Amino acid sequence: MDITHIEHLGIAVKSIEESLPYYEQVLGLKCYNIEEVADQKVKTAFFKVGQTKIELLEPTSEDSTIAKFIEKKGEGIHHIAFNVPSVSEALAEAEAKGIRLIDKAPRGGAENLSIAFLHPKSTCSVLTELCEQPK
Repeated sequence: MDITHIEHLGIAVKSIEESLPYYEQVLGLKCYNIEEVADQKVKTAFFKVGQTKIELLEPTSEDSTIAKFIEKKGEGIHHIAFNVPSVSEALAEAEAKGIRLIDKAPRGGAENLSIAFLHPKSTCSVLTELCEQPK
């Protein structure tokens, strides 16, 4: 798989508004984008740390994946996202190597990225996201 860099770390939070002071006032990071991804039932906030981003994920519905994650495990690191030139090709390669896919095809994500997830049961218990920059 041709991974170019870590695109972002996804962190599940109950409230972006309540989390912002830690990231901005304590760590000195600047939130540069907040957006809702309706089909994923999540609100996101982004910070840049060098080339890598931190993505805060707040559930917008009690039945969202993030709400279920927080209920089961509490707030914290939810996933790691890697940038790849082609999500479709990376998915095909992962599946050929026996990796269980959550997404069989790329879908739209925050910041206009094309994304897909690999199942943590086949990725050493780490939810893995593949991201492709818009062309």
